[in-house]
Amino acid sequence: MLDMLGIPYTASDPLTLAICLNKARTKEILSYYGITNSRFKVIRSKNELLESDLKLPVIFKPIGEGSSKGIFNSSLLFSYEQLNGELDLKVKNYKQYFIAEEYLPGREFTVAVLGNEDETEVLPIVEINFSALPEGVHPIYSYEAKWIFDSPDHQLEMYKCPADIDSDLEHSIKDLVLNTYRILNCRDWARIDVRLDSNGTPNIIEVNPLPGILPDPKNNSCYPKAARTSGLSYSELINNVLYFALKRYNLV
Repeated sequence: MLDMLGIPYTASDPLTLAICLNKARTKEILSYYGITNSRFKVIRSKNELLESDLKLPVIFKPIGEGSSKGIFNSSLLFSYEQLNGELDLKVKNYKQYFIAEEYLPGREFTVAVLGNEDETEVLPIVEINFSALPEGVHPIYSYEAKWIFDSPDHQLEMYKCPADIDSDLEHSIKDLVLNTYRILNCRDWARIDVRLDSNGTPNIIEVNPLPGILPDPKNNSCYPKAARTSGLSYSELINNVLYFALKRYNLV
């Protein structure tokens, strides 16, 4: 509607937003351009997962949800006997296809990107600290990890920013993220999630062209955390996004 009415707005256009909300379409486009991501299959039932050639362990998640909705500790499968009808029930409850991905066992990072074209920059990388989760919980950023175990009243040390990584890995992650940002035509800002495979190679696992930006540090919001680490206050972050959008529209 904003496009049709000629009203300027921040962030990506409807096509990019729609593509990034569909995990399968995102991965298909990234794979075409040689961007590393785990092998996957779109599934509608337990039988389709059983018939796939994916190697265990696998993780399954709704194809079109955000904020870890539909991703639980039980979504990581080490054997198909763990399913017990759970996948079919989730497909029915969420009323959408699911995507099954081969599990990446390495460290996980989330990366804030700000700007457009030559002014695009990567803010300090945030690492997800899975050791802060309760004992026995899988090292995945599940709904429980994001919204139940970690809360303003019971805050976990879930994030380390800047991430404790060497320069080679930092450059690899930044290059991967910037290429992803440009390939998907993200604008003004985005947050992109990365996980290492068994060889330590960074893989894209999620692209968020409308990142969460809760202002209170107690809410453990990753994009503002990266901005604060880079020296930007919350207000400066918001004004930077506005500036990049204004410049894109030739209004400054």
